[in-house]
Amino acid sequence: MKIEDIIKGPVLTEKATSLAARKVYMFEVEKKANKNQIKEALEKIYPLKIEKVTVVQRKGKMKRPGKRMRPKTLPDRKIAYVKVLEGKIDLFPQA
Repeated sequence: MKIEDIIKGPVLTEKATSLAARKVYMFEVEKKANKNQIKEALEKIYPLKIEKVTVVQRKGKMKRPGKRMRPKTLPDRKIAYVKVLEGKIDLFPQA
């Protein structure tokens, strides 16, 4: 699997911003990627030394948008919480 396919992008939410102060960053990753692949990809992209990677599967929510309120399911997501030992990522605003 290519590096571009493993990391989809950072998750920029209030929770991610507060975790960035403790050097924990959130990334949305490919569903088939494992912890070792995520760690290797991030160390190649950013000048980091990663301590730990935790992965969470999030099931897509059921929404009822529009005038007719037809149910629509959002896609499932896989989120990686990355604890950094050395280095910093400037994408995340500091709280």
